[in-house]
Amino acid sequence: MRAVVQRVGHARVSVSGQTVSETGHGLLVFLGVGKGDTEEDADYLLGKVVNMRVFGDEDGKFDLCLTDVGGELMVVSQFTLYGDTRKGRRPSFSGAEKGEKAQDLYEYFVFKAKDMGIAVGEGRFGESMEVSLLNDGPVTMLLDSGRLF
Repeated sequence: MRAVVQRVGHARVSVSGQTVSETGHGLLVFLGVGKGDTEEDADYLLGKVVNMRVFGDEDGKFDLCLTDVGGELMVVSQFTLYGDTRKGRRPSFSGAEKGEKAQDLYEYFVFKAKDMGIAVGEGRFGESMEVSLLNDGPVTMLLDSGRLF
Protein backbone atom coordinates (compact mmCIF):
# COMPACT_ATOMS: atom_id res chain seq x y z
CA MET A 1 0.00 0.00 0.00
CA ARG A 2 1.06 3.55 -0.59
CA ALA A 3 -0.06 6.72 1.09
CA VAL A 4 0.47 10.42 0.76
CA VAL A 5 -0.28 11.86 4.19
CA GLN A 6 -0.83 15.57 4.73
CA ARG A 7 -1.39 17.41 7.99
CA VAL A 8 -4.48 19.54 7.47
CA GLY A 9 -6.53 22.18 9.23
CA HIS A 10 -9.58 20.72 7.48
CA ALA A 11 -10.44 18.59 4.46
CA ARG A 12 -13.54 18.11 2.32
CA VAL A 13 -14.48 15.62 -0.40
CA SER A 14 -17.15 16.37 -2.97
CA VAL A 15 -18.62 14.23 -5.74
CA SER A 16 -20.55 15.92 -8.56
CA GLY A 17 -20.54 19.19 -6.61
CA GLN A 18 -22.04 17.63 -3.46
CA THR A 19 -20.01 17.40 -0.25
CA VAL A 20 -19.81 13.76 0.83
CA SER A 21 -17.41 14.12 3.76
CA GLU A 22 -15.64 16.76 5.86
CA THR A 23 -13.07 16.63 8.64
CA GLY A 24 -11.37 19.13 10.87
CA HIS A 25 -7.77 19.30 12.07
CA GLY A 26 -5.86 16.08 11.48
CA LEU A 27 -4.50 14.08 8.57
CA LEU A 28 -5.60 13.60 4.98
CA VAL A 29 -4.52 10.22 3.60
CA PHE A 30 -4.49 9.53 -0.12
CA LEU A 31 -4.41 5.72 -0.09
CA GLY A 32 -3.34 3.46 -2.94
CA VAL A 33 -3.72 -0.31 -2.89
CA GLY A 34 -1.15 -2.32 -4.82
CA LYS A 35 -1.30 -5.83 -6.21
CA GLY A 36 -0.60 -8.33 -3.50
CA ASP A 37 -1.40 -6.00 -0.60
CA THR A 38 -2.98 -7.62 2.44
CA GLU A 39 -4.84 -6.68 5.59
CA GLU A 40 -1.50 -6.93 7.40
CA ASP A 41 -0.13 -4.22 5.08
CA ALA A 42 -3.16 -2.06 5.87
CA ASP A 43 -2.74 -2.61 9.62
CA TYR A 44 0.94 -1.68 9.47
CA LEU A 45 0.36 1.40 7.33
CA LEU A 46 -2.53 2.57 9.52
CA GLY A 47 -0.32 2.18 12.58
CA LYS A 48 2.34 4.33 10.93
CA VAL A 49 -0.19 7.00 9.93
CA VAL A 50 -1.95 7.22 13.29
CA ASN A 51 1.24 7.15 15.37
CA MET A 52 3.40 9.36 13.15
CA ARG A 53 4.61 12.28 15.27
CA VAL A 54 3.94 15.19 12.92
CA PHE A 55 2.06 17.52 15.26
CA GLY A 56 3.88 20.13 17.29
CA ASP A 57 4.13 20.14 21.05
CA GLU A 58 4.23 23.35 23.11
CA ASP A 59 7.77 23.99 21.80
CA GLY A 60 6.72 23.39 18.19
CA LYS A 61 8.68 20.12 17.96
CA PHE A 62 7.14 17.20 16.04
CA ASP A 63 6.42 15.14 19.12
CA LEU A 64 2.67 14.43 18.99
CA CYS A 65 0.63 12.00 16.91
CA LEU A 66 -2.94 12.13 15.63
CA THR A 67 -4.46 10.59 18.75
CA ASP A 68 -2.40 12.88 21.03
CA VAL A 69 -4.05 15.93 19.47
CA GLY A 70 -7.52 14.40 19.04
CA GLY A 71 -7.20 14.81 15.30
CA GLU A 72 -9.46 13.50 12.59
CA LEU A 73 -8.61 11.40 9.56
CA MET A 74 -9.81 11.80 5.97
CA VAL A 75 -9.09 8.76 3.78
CA VAL A 76 -9.36 9.07 -0.01
CA SER A 77 -8.66 6.18 -2.38
CA GLN A 78 -6.10 7.00 -5.04
CA PHE A 79 -4.94 4.27 -7.40
CA THR A 80 -2.82 6.82 -9.26
CA LEU A 81 -0.20 6.48 -6.49
CA TYR A 82 0.79 3.36 -8.44
CA GLY A 83 1.32 5.30 -11.67
CA ASP A 84 4.52 4.15 -13.38
CA THR A 85 5.94 6.78 -15.74
CA ARG A 86 9.25 5.12 -16.56
CA LYS A 87 8.13 4.35 -20.13
CA GLY A 88 6.42 6.80 -22.43
CA ARG A 89 4.22 9.66 -21.38
CA ARG A 90 1.09 7.86 -20.27
CA PRO A 91 1.33 6.33 -16.79
CA SER A 92 0.82 2.61 -16.42
CA PHE A 93 -1.25 1.57 -13.45
CA SER A 94 -0.48 -2.13 -13.69
CA GLY A 95 0.88 -2.13 -10.13
CA ALA A 96 -2.47 -1.01 -8.68
CA GLU A 97 -4.88 -3.60 -7.33
CA LYS A 98 -8.10 -3.83 -9.29
CA GLY A 99 -11.73 -3.50 -8.31
CA GLU A 100 -13.23 -5.40 -5.44
CA LYS A 101 -9.99 -6.40 -3.70
CA ALA A 102 -8.73 -2.80 -3.72
CA GLN A 103 -12.07 -1.56 -2.40
CA ASP A 104 -12.11 -4.23 0.31
CA LEU A 105 -8.65 -3.18 1.56
CA TYR A 106 -9.55 0.52 1.39
CA GLU A 107 -12.70 -0.15 3.42
CA TYR A 108 -10.74 -2.33 5.85
CA PHE A 109 -8.26 0.54 6.43
CA VAL A 110 -11.17 2.93 7.14
CA PHE A 111 -12.96 0.40 9.37
CA LYS A 112 -9.83 -0.24 11.45
CA ALA A 113 -9.25 3.51 11.89
CA LYS A 114 -12.83 3.97 13.09
CA ASP A 115 -12.44 0.95 15.36
CA MET A 116 -9.54 2.81 17.02
CA GLY A 117 -12.00 5.56 17.99
CA ILE A 118 -10.73 8.03 15.40
CA ALA A 119 -13.22 10.30 13.62
CA VAL A 120 -12.83 9.30 9.96
CA GLY A 121 -14.15 10.95 6.83
CA GLU A 122 -14.07 9.08 3.54
CA GLY A 123 -13.99 9.68 -0.13
CA ARG A 124 -16.05 7.51 -2.46
CA PHE A 125 -14.11 4.60 -3.84
CA GLY A 126 -13.93 4.59 -7.64
CA GLU A 127 -15.58 7.99 -8.03
CA SER A 128 -14.16 11.16 -9.51
CA MET A 129 -13.74 13.36 -6.45
CA GLU A 130 -12.90 16.95 -5.67
CA VAL A 131 -10.69 17.16 -2.59
CA SER A 132 -10.15 20.49 -0.87
CA LEU A 133 -7.91 20.99 2.10
CA LEU A 134 -6.06 23.50 4.19
CA ASN A 135 -2.52 22.12 4.33
CA ASP A 136 -1.11 22.77 7.79
CA GLY A 137 2.63 23.41 7.73
CA PRO A 138 2.82 22.24 5.04
CA VAL A 139 3.59 18.76 6.31
CA THR A 140 3.45 15.96 3.74
CA MET A 141 4.77 12.40 4.14
CA LEU A 142 5.08 9.56 1.63
CA LEU A 143 4.63 6.03 2.97
CA ASP A 144 4.90 2.73 1.15
CA SER A 145 3.85 -0.47 2.95
CA GLY A 146 5.22 1.06 6.13
CA ARG A 147 8.51 2.17 4.56
CA LEU A 148 9.34 5.83 4.21
CA PHE A 149 10.43 6.80 0.69
